[in-house]
Amino acid sequence: MFYNNENKKNPPDKRVDINVTEDIHKYIEKYEEIDFLKFTVCDNNKIIFSNISKKLRELKSVDILDIGHMSRKVIKSGSVESEIEFYYTEITNENVDKWNAIEFLINRLGIKKEETMTIGDNINDLEMIQNAGLGIAMGNSYDELKKVAKDVVKDNDNDGVAEAINKYITFM
Repeated sequence: MFYNNENKKNPPDKRVDINVTEDIHKYIEKYEEIDFLKFTVCDNNKIIFSNISKKLRELKSVDILDIGHMSRKVIKSGSVESEIEFYYTEITNENVDKWNAIEFLINRLGIKKEETMTIGDNINDLEMIQNAGLGIAMGNSYDELKKVAKDVVKDNDNDGVAEAINKYITFM
């Protein structure tokens, strides 16, 4: 709901198509023929969330991102701050991943794979980190991601992306 509410603040031509549904399993089955990029499922109850993830794994043609930690967001409304906590997962079309998108751009722009740098912090960044010319993991990344990365920088809260850019990108 957080992302849905934030999305509504965007001008109509900049909004992402977000559908809020009570039964994601039925929704995906119903739209199986329609190509989609990503679904995000959120719940603040770990038991319910785990059962949702388990049931979604039964569906064909989707990949489920394993996330075992709770996400925390702070929503500001004027001077009032409210913290929300939830578990989430991403459900993607089995043929959609970040590396495929980067490969498309590499081919379209005529650059070499060795000339790419990717920065990631989650398990869904694994293929992207492995295949890039320079794959960098954030300090808060999963251990599996850190093992395949060519470098590990500070975490998200301590300017890790800026560290990677300053370390590896030469500005004129």
